Amino acid sequence: MTAKPLVLIVDDDAELSAMVAALFEREGWAVQGVLSGADGERALSELRPDAVLLDVMLPDANGYELCRRWRSVHPALGIVMFTARGETMDRVLGLEIGADDYLAKPFEPRELVARVRALLRRQAPGRGDAALLRFEGLAIDLLRREVTAGAQAVSLTGVEFKLLAALARAPGRPLTREALSEAVQPGSYKPQDRTVDVQVARLRRKLREASPGKDWVDTVRGEGYVFIPR
Repeated sequence: MTAKPLVLIVDDDAELSAMVAALFEREGWAVQGVLSGADGERALSELRPDAVLLDVMLPDANGYELCRRWRSVHPALGIVMFTARGETMDRVLGLEIGADDYLAKPFEPRELVARVRALLRRQAPGRGDAALLRFEGLAIDLLRREVTAGAQAVSLTGVEFKLLAALARAPGRPLTREALSEAVQPGSYKPQDRTVDVQVARLRRKLREASPGKDWVDTVRGEGYVFIPR
């Protein structure tokens, strides 16, 4: 029998957490809720959940800092941040530090369930993606979220890693900005084209610095970007 996915909810709003837990239990998922960052740390270590719903504003911790630390320690963990702060820059910050998705309160319950279901599907073993993408001079570990160029580790933000993974899964095939935006965050939030361009430019610079003489990502005029194994 396949074990139920376990979702950890870290939010000091007990009423909201109970509502979300009831939604998830109806989906057949196991749920654990905690009300503080400290309890979230303990639950994460003891329970090893498949995904975490993390509130930005906790009574004893900053959700962004927790996200950054948890992403570093648990590279394969699915993280969805949610908060009453729905400004674009708040969302961008959450994604940059490693969140897989970001949802502003109040949210539509069906949308939350759909996003977590999609995240769990991506996190599940055997989902059809190779765990490691290897090219001459470049390796991309999709589970550990690590990139190495030769023997050198390449430090990427969460957004940069997702862009690289999307491009490297389709070598030689141009991807539009819209497709790359969807890879960064599925759902209703869509960054402007210029934002995608800036993020890709940062990714290309880091890869170029780690692989002198190689440019792994090319611009395709009028279409988007393409990953070219060198």
